[in-house]
Amino acid sequence: MSIDIIKQQTKDLIDRLKSTTNNIGLGNSGNEYTVIVETFLYKFLNDKFIYEAKRTLPELAEAKDVYEALERLSDDEYEEMCDMMLDTIVLKKEHLIPYLAKRQNEDNFATLFDATLEAIADTNEEIFYILNEDETRISIMKPLSEVVTGGSAKKNGFCKSLIGDVASFSFEAAFAAGYDFFSTIFEYLIKDYNSNGGGNYAEYYTPHAIASIMAQLLVDENEGIKSVTCYDPSAGTGTLVIALAHQIGEQNCTVFTQDISDKSSTMLMLNLILNSMSHSLTHVIQGNTLKHPYHKEGHELRKFDYIVSNPPFKLDFSEYHSDLQADHYRGRFFAGIPNIPNKDKKSMEIYLCFFQHLLYSLKETGKGAIVVPTGFITAKSGIALKIRKHLVDNKILKGVVSMPSNVFANTGTNVSVVFVDKNKTEKPVFIDASKLGETIKIGKNQKTNLRPDEIAQIVNTFRNEKAIDQFSVTPSYEEVAEKGYSFSAGQYFDIKIEYVDITEEEFNKRMADYEKTLTEQFAESHRLEKEIMAQLKTLKFNQSCDA
Repeated sequence: MSIDIIKQQTKDLIDRLKSTTNNIGLGNSGNEYTVIVETFLYKFLNDKFIYEAKRTLPELAEAKDVYEALERLSDDEYEEMCDMMLDTIVLKKEHLIPYLAKRQNEDNFATLFDATLEAIADTNEEIFYILNEDETRISIMKPLSEVVTGGSAKKNGFCKSLIGDVASFSFEAAFAAGYDFFSTIFEYLIKDYNSNGGGNYAEYYTPHAIASIMAQLLVDENEGIKSVTCYDPSAGTGTLVIALAHQIGEQNCTVFTQDISDKSSTMLMLNLILNSMSHSLTHVIQGNTLKHPYHKEGHELRKFDYIVSNPPFKLDFSEYHSDLQADHYRGRFFAGIPNIPNKDKKSMEIYLCFFQHLLYSLKETGKGAIVVPTGFITAKSGIALKIRKHLVDNKILKGVVSMPSNVFANTGTNVSVVFVDKNKTEKPVFIDASKLGETIKIGKNQKTNLRPDEIAQIVNTFRNEKAIDQFSVTPSYEEVAEKGYSFSAGQYFDIKIEYVDITEEEFNKRMADYEKTLTEQFAESHRLEKEIMAQLKTLKFNQSCDA
């Protein structure tokens, strides 16, 4: 199944669910968001379970109706199959969508529907919760019929519609693709729920092209990496860290995340489940990374092998600005903390704090990549310059890729990706990819998509440290310092004057043409001079006009 088909099925299902929630009066509400996300979870878990069951018992894959084949299994056989399905959420027979759909005409169907969701959470209670920074737990499965005001008939009808929405097709064929389902959901929903430009927490999804480039440039698939830690301090729905885990191998790494948004954290957990990374679920933390970084070893912040981040660029953090200034982990904000502006506090450059947090949280042999506004790479003063100087002077800058404009459909900010390697690098690679990509229209916005061959071009150029005319450069650290620590590839490109060989006859003809053209232009200029002077002489003072 192609990625385009998966995306379209996802969007179609969202539209059907939104129609169901609109009909019940929940349009564009927080409850509608909850219903859509949790219904997707149920749908994906069902299809993922069937996918893994077929891989565990090949005879199920041959069955004409896999659900009937599962029904024929004895309780012991079914339990044995579940035990063999490693890193998969367990669903009992009565939890599966077709079995629940058969009971949709019963008078207490809404109660059955809610009880099924709660039973799934109870059966998998060790992982079906979000851990807050204060150690409290929040279940990610809640009764859905409770959002409906009205009697049992109305609640039954609502839950019946939900089952009808998800029972008509299967995402099963998509799991082999290792697809980040929830980035599509988040992208499609964010236009409704974050219409104010990113919501309270500047929640933006990261395009798959950027995630893929970051993962490939941090990890060569031939390295054979095992038992490493991956971290995203502003994880959102997990697009970056999941792409990184896929590049390393899902079972070869453990994922650690933190994000201030509860809805993004919920989606991230679901994404981990669906991408065979349930072993990392207990490391998903909902909370303020800068103020209360959660992941520690003893009293010190934990250090990680790999870190990726697409932090919010600008955000009002004035309420805890003083907390960051008095940070317990000395040296975390070595370059400083942006000042609180007098006028627009929303313009505070919070990404500079996340960048410093990333550097502080990397192991001495660690690698990281962070998305920044392109203005960061050429800023001539302040915190940005101090960070760039630190990277260059310590020779830990691996390189920078400046992306095309509008790679984010919901923000016009130009972005670059900065790569860090604490293993000390000989020289950085700067790539100007701003001219790549194709422009497509999404609603009222334009978005630039990088094509697969262009992604490969960026990756190969970076990995092989190639210098390509007007595309990439590999300056020495000394050259970067001489250029004011600029990370812009364009400032290192040679200015070239093109010389064309011509014959004497061609030269003489060109000169004659130039002379003729100039003579004609000079003549026209003299004519206009005479005409203007003549017109001036005709002008007279009119005494009848009032002063």
